[in-house]
Amino acid sequence: MERPLIAVFNGPNLNMLGLRQPEVYGRATLDDVELLCAQTAERLDVAIDFRQTNGEGELISWVQECRGRAQGIIINPAGYSHTSVALLDALLAVDLPVIEVHISNIHRREPFRHHSYVSRGALGVICGLGVPGYALALQAMTDIIINEDLQ
Repeated sequence: MERPLIAVFNGPNLNMLGLRQPEVYGRATLDDVELLCAQTAERLDVAIDFRQTNGEGELISWVQECRGRAQGIIINPAGYSHTSVALLDALLAVDLPVIEVHISNIHRREPFRHHSYVSRGALGVICGLGVPGYALALQAMTDIIINEDLQ
């Protein structure tokens, strides 16, 4: 039996993890995040498609490609959280469960970061728990996929 596929998408500047503002985001790199996600997925018996882009259009295309291919989306939209109605529209259009993840607590940061358009399209949001938030999101998404009545 094929393992359920969960897309794990990362937005702009996350390729700079470990270098950019380590006092906010920590010292873990995006490679460390991918390794954590791969290990968690293995333990949960799910497959992941882990990607990062700095381009809004590319991120939207990836989300659209999930329809009929993936069972759920975990997304760290980064700066697009606060600006992209187009990303929200794409997430709503694919009709899949979505969990939004942020490494930092966006509600303890600058006021413009307190609002996320993406949150409107997400079943849940994990923020402020650092890189381990990705593992928590994978566990939650697996539970949602297995227990479809949680949606």
